[in-house]
Amino acid sequence: MEQQIKRIAVLTSGGDAPGMNAAIRAVVRTAAKSKMEVIGVQKGFHGLIEGDFISLNKNDVSDIIQRGGTFLYTARCDEFRTLEGQKAGAAQLKSAGIDALIVIGGDGSFEGARRLKELGIRVIGIPVTIDNDVACTDYSIGFDTAVNTAMDAIDKIRDTSSSHERVSIVEVMGRGAGYIALWCGIANGAEDILIPEMFDGNMPALIDRISSHVIETRAKGKTHHIIINAEGIGHTYEIAKAIQDKTGVGTRATILGYLQRGGSPSAKDRMLASLMGAFAVEELAEGRVDEIIAVHEDKIVGYPITEALNMFKDVEPFMYRVSGLMVR
Repeated sequence: MEQQIKRIAVLTSGGDAPGMNAAIRAVVRTAAKSKMEVIGVQKGFHGLIEGDFISLNKNDVSDIIQRGGTFLYTARCDEFRTLEGQKAGAAQLKSAGIDALIVIGGDGSFEGARRLKELGIRVIGIPVTIDNDVACTDYSIGFDTAVNTAMDAIDKIRDTSSSHERVSIVEVMGRGAGYIALWCGIANGAEDILIPEMFDGNMPALIDRISSHVIETRAKGKTHHIIINAEGIGHTYEIAKAIQDKTGVGTRATILGYLQRGGSPSAKDRMLASLMGAFAVEELAEGRVDEIIAVHEDKIVGYPITEALNMFKDVEPFMYRVSGLMVR
């Protein structure tokens, strides 16, 4: 019979994202109702290796649901990529009498969780990343807030671009995924959207296509032009210079950067974090372990961790087709 889970640990790993604190809060408050003790691991897998543990109760997580970032801190840890580091982390959990670990983060964090599973640690993953690139879930916590933050900034850039009759190219985050760029492109009514999923690597052809579009829209009387560029394509300043050289139209580049990770989480991200955090603890209470929690068809579900990490996710073709219809 599976050992009853009475003591769980929770950590945040990888890039910070709005909603991490809300997820921690949900874990702690739900665990309290199930008579489980919660241990917070500070500074991600680095803190796990070091045994940087603190006890958490409901008072510790009060008044954090609205706060961005993570009060447990997060850090990338090269040592945990090694078998020795993984064994050290597993040993710390076993030494502390912890029955299961909840990992809040993205794919890289979940790969670390899978390694711990192979060393006999029960794990649950909660997807939190602004990139929305965790394949098993329709939405990752933090994505909605990041999109809204970027959308607001792009609206402001459009104001100045219109005033100066310029082309503006705005780079948004997302690593190798184009979800933030695609959503902002549609929501902001951008004239062009560049995402890695639809880029064949031919930069000269891309420059030619955008430059032709700029000239076409100017001929029709449009005095400004917004281009949303995904981080996975990059080269934003070089693209801006090339467009200006080809078109003769003043072109400015803006890289929004880390402001997209910060800020108070949106209602959607607070809801997702609360539901996923509670679901993770309830899965543990029912003896279901080694899962990644996900949103599938508007329902919270759990996928076996190996199955989840082997899934593939791509941009919805209909969304990209609509983006073209909206900007042309």
